[in-house]
Amino acid sequence: MTASSNSHPGVNIIPIHGKTPRIHDTAFVAPGCTIIGDVEIGAGSSIWYNCVLRADVFTIRIGERTNVQDGSILHCDPPRPDDPEGCPLVIGNDVLIGHMAMVHGCTIHDRGFVGLGAIAMNKSVIASDSMLAAGAMLTERKVMGERELWAGRPAKKLKDLSDAAIAGMGMGTAHYAENAKHHAKAVKDAFGR
Repeated sequence: MTASSNSHPGVNIIPIHGKTPRIHDTAFVAPGCTIIGDVEIGAGSSIWYNCVLRADVFTIRIGERTNVQDGSILHCDPPRPDDPEGCPLVIGNDVLIGHMAMVHGCTIHDRGFVGLGAIAMNKSVIASDSMLAAGAMLTERKVMGERELWAGRPAKKLKDLSDAAIAGMGMGTAHYAENAKHHAKAVKDAFGR
């Protein structure tokens, strides 16, 4: 599962501190992305154009069938004397992260949703089937409950999500998983690999 730029044309894959990104063979990483250090990307996940995943100081773990959309930035913080656990970035399965999101040292549980341009900060938690709205800022250590919509800067709970809203998030995740297959073929054709 260790990655190379040969298997991901147009992607900057950079080992650091003895750690090399590990990308599942079925994951799609688009050209223009930079993946650094102790990153793990699970089966069927997709990292879209011009994202930066920088695990130079701690770990980034991404589950299966998760998508990180164009221009998003993912980072973490290391353990420190006053914070021995540090702030790894842990993202579950079937998560949808919208364009230009900034996700830093937080936890996103399975089927969580991060809207366009939203920010999730250290030790914050996005629960399963919850949505952080577009442009929202989930500040440090804030914990969303399951099936909740939070919005604003700083983000606060607006309401509980309906079954229809949760089904819609699932459809978005399925769309990206399928669309990634088409982009993987297009990239292979464009780069001749």
